[in-house]
Amino acid sequence: MKKSWICFAVLIVVIIGGIFTFKVVTHYDEKINSAEKFKKEYESLNGKTNEKNGKEYRTVSIDKENPFYYISAEDLAKKIENKETFAVYFGFKSCPWCRSIIEDLVLTSKNLGIARIYYVDVLDIRDTISIDENGELKTTKEGSEGYKKLLTQLDSVLSDYTLTKESGEKVSTGEKRIYAPNIVTVLKGEAKGLETGISESQTDAYQEITDEMYEETKTKFKNVLSLLLEDEGSSCEEDTPC
Repeated sequence: MKKSWICFAVLIVVIIGGIFTFKVVTHYDEKINSAEKFKKEYESLNGKTNEKNGKEYRTVSIDKENPFYYISAEDLAKKIENKETFAVYFGFKSCPWCRSIIEDLVLTSKNLGIARIYYVDVLDIRDTISIDENGELKTTKEGSEGYKKLLTQLDSVLSDYTLTKESGEKVSTGEKRIYAPNIVTVLKGEAKGLETGISESQTDAYQEITDEMYEETKTKFKNVLSLLLEDEGSSCEEDTPC
């Protein structure tokens, strides 16, 4: 009988160990695959030309150990509903402003020890509103349900969605907008900070970035991402990433 109990105990330990190992390996594979995908995606436009304006995309070099984890707007909304703490980057690979700041975002997160930043590609999920020939606002594309939910959840830090008439007059659409790039820090389900990272001195998405601009961008990211480290109980260790 005693021998049977010992065998049973050993079996339980082996099963628990196997489950733990599976979770660790799965998490590791997820991190590697997501980081590689992000690097390949953003670097795929290096040396290519933006067909809309004829300008060459900014060349970027993304660290293969970058912190980005792909997530849908719907799944991100669930994390907010679950009162989780995390940072999220909203952008897309062809966004010229995103390409201006992305290397600094990777570097700053690494320096702060932040192992995970969720990434939502907003290119095709946002609604689009335009001004018609009569000067009236018209929705030309509806945003996804997940995007609409995020607008409500992140309302406190988001900017207004405004359009500009040919005369230069600014027109409010009456709703908020997740612009690209937007880096948002969420603490226990509440949006606490938002940053674009764009230097105040940068007036053109394609212009050369000076050392001063880079430093300003890193400072902006440090300020918004440091909120994660200040949050009591949050952890940015490798086994429990932010």
